[in-house]
Amino acid sequence: MKIETIAIHAGNHPDKASGLVIQPITTSTTFTRNAEGEYPSGHIYSRSSNPNRTSLEHVLAQLEGGVDAAAFSSGNAAGMAVFQSLQPGTHIILPDDMYHGLRNQVKNLFAGILEFDFIDVNDETVLQQHIKPNTGIIWIETPSNPLLKLTDIKKVVSIAHAKGIIVVCDNTFATPICQQPLILGADLVMHSCTKYFGGHSDLMGGALITAKKDDWWQKIRQVQEMGGAIPSPTDCYYLVRSLKTLPYRVRGHVSNAQHLAEFLERHPKVEQVMYPGLVSHPQHELASTQMSLYGGMLSFLVKGGQNEAGRVINALNLFTQATSLGGVESLIEHRALVEGPDTKTPFNLLRVSVGLEHIDDLIADMKQALESF
Repeated sequence: MKIETIAIHAGNHPDKASGLVIQPITTSTTFTRNAEGEYPSGHIYSRSSNPNRTSLEHVLAQLEGGVDAAAFSSGNAAGMAVFQSLQPGTHIILPDDMYHGLRNQVKNLFAGILEFDFIDVNDETVLQQHIKPNTGIIWIETPSNPLLKLTDIKKVVSIAHAKGIIVVCDNTFATPICQQPLILGADLVMHSCTKYFGGHSDLMGGALITAKKDDWWQKIRQVQEMGGAIPSPTDCYYLVRSLKTLPYRVRGHVSNAQHLAEFLERHPKVEQVMYPGLVSHPQHELASTQMSLYGGMLSFLVKGGQNEAGRVINALNLFTQATSLGGVESLIEHRALVEGPDTKTPFNLLRVSVGLEHIDDLIADMKQALESF
């Protein structure tokens, strides 16, 4: 099936007995045994499984071309499940510009438990130099947050698999509509479902999707079940509902992002635009081969430094100053100010989650803000 059909049907099947077209929210925390001590529903206790979570995991696995998925209460919980599944002393290689929430999680919670290096994973020489005998995972994030750097997934996979190392890809920015890392050879994909999957800035969730059900995947499943960082049945229900429109929403985000990026690149008060869909992006050729669409996120540098960037963001009307991304409304953030003292983000960078408003209105608002000083 095509991805639009998968998004609508993989997580929902009409119930022949009741006639329900849409699966209801199942809030029961426990399920009955029969006289033989078996569970006819396949569910025992809602921390282990729930009909709504099963539906969500089924559609997520199919969207990413994986064989199974595990849903969590947040993207950070999904990332933590990966790290918790590793043997103490395992070495991890991570991008030096990775999402700051997971970077801080690794540094603060896994220091002394795991070994880790934050490097430029796009530099093959540097990557090879940092691989150790105990390296278990190479973590990639492409496009990256907020610098929109791309990582050549096939190249990293080739290097990693030659040494028996697992590749995990954070695919939150791209979504499976724009990029499918498992098809390109990655072993595991992570998502913050809070973003494009939810799509309306009103629920939280995270997910891991695997290319194969091996012993390591079973350990991740144990972390999910025993740790209990799971989404509620209601959140699962709303995520399944939101995913039905994901292909069409993402295409709208991409179209708006491309037009806004082209406008910003032409504006004299913009120093640089970071968007894979621009020919000027240093990895545009890689984006054109690795991605089917260029995504709905962009960042740009305002000429004149931090103060001018602050003036622009404060003069906007349609772009809401808020963290997170992937909602139908356009969001903008002065990213370095929220990332902490070790940020690698320029202080004149503004990150934009381009929403689904009419592009003419978005461009008009950005134009007046840029020209207000």
